[in-house]
Amino acid sequence: MTSGSGARTVRGVESLAARAGDLAALDSAVTRCHACPRLVAWREEVAKVKRAAFADQDYWGRPVPGFGPTDAAIGVLGLAPAAHGGNRTGRVFTGDRSGDVLFAALHRAGLANQPTSTGPGDGLVLHHTRIFAAVRCAPPANKPTPAERDTCAPWLHREIALLRPTLRVVVALGAFAWSAWWPALSAGYGLAPPVPRPRFAHGALWFAGGAPRLLGCYHVSQQNTFTGRLTPAMLDHILGRAKQLAGLR
Repeated sequence: MTSGSGARTVRGVESLAARAGDLAALDSAVTRCHACPRLVAWREEVAKVKRAAFADQDYWGRPVPGFGPTDAAIGVLGLAPAAHGGNRTGRVFTGDRSGDVLFAALHRAGLANQPTSTGPGDGLVLHHTRIFAAVRCAPPANKPTPAERDTCAPWLHREIALLRPTLRVVVALGAFAWSAWWPALSAGYGLAPPVPRPRFAHGALWFAGGAPRLLGCYHVSQQNTFTGRLTPAMLDHILGRAKQLAGLR
């Protein structure tokens, strides 16, 4: 494996993630990953076929790294990029309905400078907040397999470790992200996950000495926001709580 090559095996992911000395290096390594054949085939097929509304656009079609300041106090952890959102724009939660809800709420909370995001270069700046996903490629039907989840995990684990000096709270968007936190806790902080592991719930809070607080939030998916399971007021409350836990005004 040369310095410019990407990971193609589980061990390759582990090796490249461990060697990333900062978040910029990690983000670059993430974008070159080819370790999950099913996800590679899907992300590239979507990028070629496209959605009719975006037929004139060039899709990213690669793994999507996290984004936000390198000294973030708040982490927002999602499931995976959307096929026609992050997989199209190259930035997680950007360019889809879920992102529209999330960025509007971050703006209301003072954690983003604008309420919308259409793609990199649109002027969006996150304050004190970094957004990342448990799985870095768009999965078919938004459902990665357990093997794909585990293969991708070292990217998240290294990101958490690099954020360790400043990270104070992680907002887990949905049960998948909540579950992904426990191995990251062990890898990034050397702490054994609690037994039994706390159940996900909207507003659930878990913490242990030396680790960021983990705060549960229903995912900002259309399934939740269109049905009223997650309302703007509920999301505002979670982000306000996250700011409080992070010591931000």
